[in-house]
Amino acid sequence: MTLDKLHALFLEHPDICTDSRRVTHNCLFFALKGPNFNGNEYAKEALDKGAAYAIVDEAAYKISDRCILFEDALETLQKLAVFHRNYSKAKIIALTGSNGKTTTKELINAVLSKKYRTVSTQGNLNNHIGVPLTLLSIKADTEIAIVEMGANHQGEIAFLSNIVQPDFGYITNFGKAHLEGFGGVEGVIKGKSELYNYLLSNDKHVFLNADDPIQIEKLDSYVKKIGFSTENPQYYIISLIETNPHVVLEMEGVQCRTKLVGQYNFSNCCAAVMMGKYFNVPLEDIKAAIESYIPENNRSQVIERNGLVIILDAYNANPTSMKAALEHFKIIKSDDKFLILGDMFELGEDADKEHQEIADFCEASGFPNVFLIGENFNKVRTSFKKFNTFDSLKNYLSSNPIKHASLLIKGSRGMALERVLDVL
Repeated sequence: MTLDKLHALFLEHPDICTDSRRVTHNCLFFALKGPNFNGNEYAKEALDKGAAYAIVDEAAYKISDRCILFEDALETLQKLAVFHRNYSKAKIIALTGSNGKTTTKELINAVLSKKYRTVSTQGNLNNHIGVPLTLLSIKADTEIAIVEMGANHQGEIAFLSNIVQPDFGYITNFGKAHLEGFGGVEGVIKGKSELYNYLLSNDKHVFLNADDPIQIEKLDSYVKKIGFSTENPQYYIISLIETNPHVVLEMEGVQCRTKLVGQYNFSNCCAAVMMGKYFNVPLEDIKAAIESYIPENNRSQVIERNGLVIILDAYNANPTSMKAALEHFKIIKSDDKFLILGDMFELGEDADKEHQEIADFCEASGFPNVFLIGENFNKVRTSFKKFNTFDSLKNYLSSNPIKHASLLIKGSRGMALERVLDVL
């Protein structure tokens, strides 16, 4: 079957499924492979559960006319996404960066959906499978699609950019994330800038944070750029009013009181404001969209429980986001503060140094009550309490409960520190 015929079939059956446990009626099932599974083995099950067709890549599993054989199911999914992207009339905004991608994407979608029919990446499905699925979620009436792109090594953003073929792009920041895969901070900058390489070489528009020196340097002579700044009048001016604990910003004399905590979320809000302005969303709608956005999925959530004010930021962590969260927690007004910090992953040979620097920063900041959890934090030189495992922390907190305090919980996803809530 040719790609155009597969696309015609997709238009008749626009639901895509890659997991036989989540088959929907009349969907197209793509038999993808992973390290520990072969999707071809589940093609019959998918058809029995109601899938219209199954795309397989092993002849032995072409058991009926409803099984369509291609050389590579994943590559076919990606090519179908590119075909559909070019078939669609929607404008596409691509988004990447070290920190804040998902929150920024959700804020942009909240703002733009006030005026346009939009689709956006669901959750953080931002890899070589999730990005094609996002493109294939574009409907006939979709006007703008916001596509999040993640990466942990060189070449990945370039590959995804060629699939997405964005009309606009934005990089949230360049931080100390996935250092192991990228090969250090310079590698992160190079890897994330692959989005700029695509946009500039194809004469597309670039959104930027004009207060970020790296972004300014990268885009210095580029004409098609739209930016925000706290002070540079060449760009759209947005002011930070306060972050205690929630971010309050001001644009054109209008204050916007968000439900987001931390100065690091200011630029995320600014990106959404800037894009709203560019796409002519009324200012009152921009304000309403950002003020009504409530973070979830363990991202900078503020939870009040049993006399505690908890900032739960346990979705992920790297040295840049960890330090930003600590900087914000320093200015929170509270009589008693506690920190529960978990290991940061994917730092490679920098792991020992980066964890030591976080411990040193906590000491220099005068935080009295700091609990460090994980094998990496267990190696640092510090007077703070250290726990090699979550269970050891759990046992300690059960005997020494935290009462009437402000508490920051932050760590990498693999640490699953949201479990602390059950102990508290």
